[in-house]
Amino acid sequence: MGRPNRPVRVAIVNDYEIVVAGIAAALTPFSDRVQVVDVDAGVPGAGEVDIVLRDAFGVSRGDVVHPHLPRTPNTPKVVAFSWSLEPELVARAIDRGASGYIAKSASAEEIVAALERVHAGERVTELGNRTASGTSDGVTWAALEHGLSDREADVLALIAQGLSNREIARRCCLSINSIKTYIRTAYRKIGVSRRAEAVRWGIEQGLEPDPSPAAPARDPGYAGGTSR
Repeated sequence: MGRPNRPVRVAIVNDYEIVVAGIAAALTPFSDRVQVVDVDAGVPGAGEVDIVLRDAFGVSRGDVVHPHLPRTPNTPKVVAFSWSLEPELVARAIDRGASGYIAKSASAEEIVAALERVHAGERVTELGNRTASGTSDGVTWAALEHGLSDREADVLALIAQGLSNREIARRCCLSINSIKTYIRTAYRKIGVSRRAEAVRWGIEQGLEPDPSPAAPARDPGYAGGTSR
């Protein structure tokens, strides 16, 4: 695919100025390919924008397309930018008119390439290999294929690394009861009932335990069957 003869004009939409500035800074080295335009996509002048890159954090589930923006030939395309990669969210965003869905784990170069493809008329989902919160191991697409939420996949990745429920709760800044709930729903989705089975599943999906000596040790009172 050939690149456009001018930079793709992109407006970044997020409630927090610091987030917009951070994304814009990441795209700066690619200024010959993308131009970040400082304009709200919902006001006159949005026609100067080719693509609206909308941070989906805090947006209703999948509803990333501006509800008040009239659809005309000059209307900018909307691309969701999110940590939430559940298949139903991606499908809903695309069904509601988004031209793309990009994972926040994507590199700046991957984001730029995806935006160029959208500008050329493709419908793009750049989900890549997402990374579990607080881990160094990739959470593979196989986890998404089982319908796991982001948090469920993160918890399974940490289980595969050998962490106890208490350690996972500390790592994710959640209560132990919340972690147990995520474990129950994740186990049901992947068809296992015990922790050893979940570890085996995680290893088969590429969520290898972290061999680093720096990996957190299990809690002193941990016994495999009791943290199920």
